[in-house]
Amino acid sequence: MRLRTAAAAAVTTVLGAGAAAVAAGRYASDAALKPVPGRPLPGEPQLTVHAIAAGQITLSRALASLRPGTYGLTGPGVHAVVGPVIEGAPAPAACVVRRLERVVHGRLEPGLRLRFTPQVHVGDPRDALGLDHADVEVPGELGTLPAWFVPGARDIWVITAHGLGTTREHPMVVMPFLHGQQLPVLDLAYRGDPGAPRQPDGIGRLGDTEWRDLDAAIRFAVRYGARGVVLHGFSTGATMALRAATGSALRHRVSGVVLDSPVLDWQATLRATAAARHTPAALLPLAVRAAQGRTGLLTGDRTDAAAEAARLDVPTLIVHGPDDTLAPWDASRELAAARPELITLHTVPHAPHAAMWNADPQGYEEALRRFMTPLM
Repeated sequence: MRLRTAAAAAVTTVLGAGAAAVAAGRYASDAALKPVPGRPLPGEPQLTVHAIAAGQITLSRALASLRPGTYGLTGPGVHAVVGPVIEGAPAPAACVVRRLERVVHGRLEPGLRLRFTPQVHVGDPRDALGLDHADVEVPGELGTLPAWFVPGARDIWVITAHGLGTTREHPMVVMPFLHGQQLPVLDLAYRGDPGAPRQPDGIGRLGDTEWRDLDAAIRFAVRYGARGVVLHGFSTGATMALRAATGSALRHRVSGVVLDSPVLDWQATLRATAAARHTPAALLPLAVRAAQGRTGLLTGDRTDAAAEAARLDVPTLIVHGPDDTLAPWDASRELAAARPELITLHTVPHAPHAAMWNADPQGYEEALRRFMTPLM
């Protein structure tokens, strides 16, 4: 009897540990598979506001607050836009002073704990940028997809797709440039976004199924007069753009692809987001296995960079940098090296994930201008 009781206790302990490991793996994988739109990704540190003055904001000193460029600064009920570090500005020890561009909503006060985000603008193109636009509905696989359409004189449309932790407000950072080039822009909200249908199980696939919503946007653009389209994706939106460019029935209408911080190695991205949630290293393989089990789609060869490169047949611009810890840029370099005659890699240092424009707006737009000019 005692032996049976001990055996039962041992089995219960093993099963309990196994269940706990599965639960830990699911929790760790949630950061990538169930991101909250508009919420900064895990690993983005909170920064304390120390002081606000005319055109200036003093923040706690950290690698994040020292980044070059322009970012959104966000927290509950607050969104502001900050520019570069003001060199030589007097600041308390362990603080840094940046240019304060504007407060979009809420009130900045000392003591607030806020985070940087690549999503600079909030609202729609008219409210945020003063650009006339139409609210349109794109028929998608799971239902109607809301989108903003900013008209332009050319017949090559740019279709934008945001990525992890952002919304369709993020691609508005490139809208003024594209509008200045007279390019129509269709900025898409896809499955899981506010106002768009959800995946039936509520779990994202890092672009592996979401790309079909981008395919629907291509059909919409062609139906309403586009001679061709350029797909411009950020993060998982870049993965979607790559999938659509190689798998869409209308891929012959794709004139070019812009991949900003593309998620090309989903396992590396999932491990990185799980680690940013302070998941112990020993549990990271469980997060990967949990993601495979939950999605049923993400197998290793589906995001193999060389395989994708072999299928590309349109000019492609990759904008990425070595400081992206969520989507390591090694895969981007491999992709560009595999097809140097077709793919251009524009490297942006000191930029976190999906913040290549933020770190160097002028350099980003110049690379985009050179890439787009032959396609227009």
